[in-house]
Amino acid sequence: MKPLLSSRPVLWFLFLFNLAVAAAAPLVVDGNQGVMTSVGMGAVSLGAGVSLLRTRK
Repeated sequence: MKPLLSSRPVLWFLFLFNLAVAAAAPLVVDGNQGVMTSVGMGAVSLGAGVSLLRTRK
């Protein structure tokens, strides 16, 4: 599972998808749940972005 999750296409998908969900969550879901969803998805997106930078050739 680790080689799959650390491949560049998967990291790009995780980065972009989670970034889009983090941006849209407060608009779609009301209240605390939308904010917490945005924070969680933003953290996953940030982690994938850092991994993309660290594995850059």
